[in-house]
Amino acid sequence: MPDKRVIRLKEKLAERGLEALLVSHPVNRRYLSGFTGSSGYLLITADHSWLLTDFRYMSQAAEQATAFQIVEHGPQPIETVRELLSDAGISSVGFEQDEVTFGLYSVWTEALGGVKLVPVGGMVEQLRMVKDESEIAIMQEAALLADETFEHVLGLLQPGVAETDIALEMEVFMRSRGATSSSFDTIVASGERSALPHGVASSRRLGNNEFVKLDFGAYYKGYCSDLTRTVFIGTPTDKHREIYEIVLEAQLHALANIKAGMTGGEADALTRDIISKYGYGDNFGHGTGHGLGMEIHEAPRLSKLSNTVLTPGMTVTVEPGIYLPGFGGVRIEDDIVITDNGIRILTSSLKKLKLLG
Repeated sequence: MPDKRVIRLKEKLAERGLEALLVSHPVNRRYLSGFTGSSGYLLITADHSWLLTDFRYMSQAAEQATAFQIVEHGPQPIETVRELLSDAGISSVGFEQDEVTFGLYSVWTEALGGVKLVPVGGMVEQLRMVKDESEIAIMQEAALLADETFEHVLGLLQPGVAETDIALEMEVFMRSRGATSSSFDTIVASGERSALPHGVASSRRLGNNEFVKLDFGAYYKGYCSDLTRTVFIGTPTDKHREIYEIVLEAQLHALANIKAGMTGGEADALTRDIISKYGYGDNFGHGTGHGLGMEIHEAPRLSKLSNTVLTPGMTVTVEPGIYLPGFGGVRIEDDIVITDNGIRILTSSLKKLKLLG
């Protein structure tokens, strides 16, 4: 599959009139080549696909990056890049502008001599936005692992248990079933802390009559899942039930209506309009969702400002929320794939308000 991705990238290089592209972003390097080592560069031209790495990874690179010519770079990788470009008669090379510091750019400019450095933004990331079937299959596995983790941890959610202990148990469970790690720092936010949109697990112990918000995911075979469920310990008040049901209504409405052809802004409005209708618009301060894949946050965004048109193969989250400082908060999140005739939902944990204790 990586060779097909390289072909698509070379087509984009031709469209942009670029002679070559130097890929330094580790995730983009893995996406294009399949190489999972921690160090290396890709140098791609119309006629060549090189993977430059050091002696530690030469055997691994040859096994994983079968569509690439493997080159052991010298003490200064950019010197090897210069030699390859010179041999190929190339006078300019694109670089990933969002990945390269000004200091590194200065070093590269001096080392490359007469070769012009051309800033390029998001070229590989645009390819990554649309997943192929092999990627979606892995993401489905990662989503299933998240669902299993949620089901597993429900039995631990009781008064007196520390949020950090819950997060640790979730991490151990995911790793024991094949995950490399969690997709991000696990959010376990209980009581008033559930009003923190990104309240990572703390030493706080769960209490009675309060929300517990769990936002987590499995990093599995190079891809992320991202699931949020909010449960309740004890007996909810009318206010607790009200904001939960509003968020659930908004999320289900979006899942029923998101489709290819609409923009990220239009998708965002599907949840935001409902939450605003009930008077909680000011308590929903983030976007409805974000792209998901090899990184936990990718393009496209489902937000008020997004003009990106959703197309089949894009994978995004749908995660509206209401957050009331001093009271608590609710978020409900699923992972979906945009299809030709709607969406496919990857996560499947039940969303009816779960009462524990």
